[in-house]
Amino acid sequence: MLYELTVTQFTKMFHNLLSILDKANTFAESKKVDPEVLLNSRLAADQFPLVRQIQIACDTAKLGASRLTAKEAPSHADTEKTMSEVKARIESVISYLETLSAKDFDAAAERHITQPRWEGQYLTGHEYVVNHVIPNFYFHITTAYSILRHNGVEVGKKDYLGKMPYKK
Repeated sequence: MLYELTVTQFTKMFHNLLSILDKANTFAESKKVDPEVLLNSRLAADQFPLVRQIQIACDTAKLGASRLTAKEAPSHADTEKTMSEVKARIESVISYLETLSAKDFDAAAERHITQPRWEGQYLTGHEYVVNHVIPNFYFHITTAYSILRHNGVEVGKKDYLGKMPYKK
């Protein structure tokens, strides 16, 4: 179940974000705006800009999966400055997530997960996913979407949700 909640959903949302970033590029071209202006835009003065929102979403997904499976995640230097570099980072994380299988998550629910800033405290894998990884991931994806929408990029809920697995 943790595999579906993380890898499956994060991969889907990253594909949706890539499509949204394509729309942002088209918007920037049509308005004669440097895409870097969008990447450095933010909703509030004390909030991270778009590029950092995307970096954190990527880190949350890859490090969350890594901590749950004990499979090493790729390293990124947080140096992205262009839309193509941001998209390459997202694609790198998607590629990493695609190397994982549901079997890799067999013992994840009970695994003790900790981070240096938790000062020796831990969460079980299930608690970590439900209380940290999922909310943090969606916070940063939603904020990235909102920054672009706030700047005039024509995106809506269907862009955010992406294709649905409807059945007949």
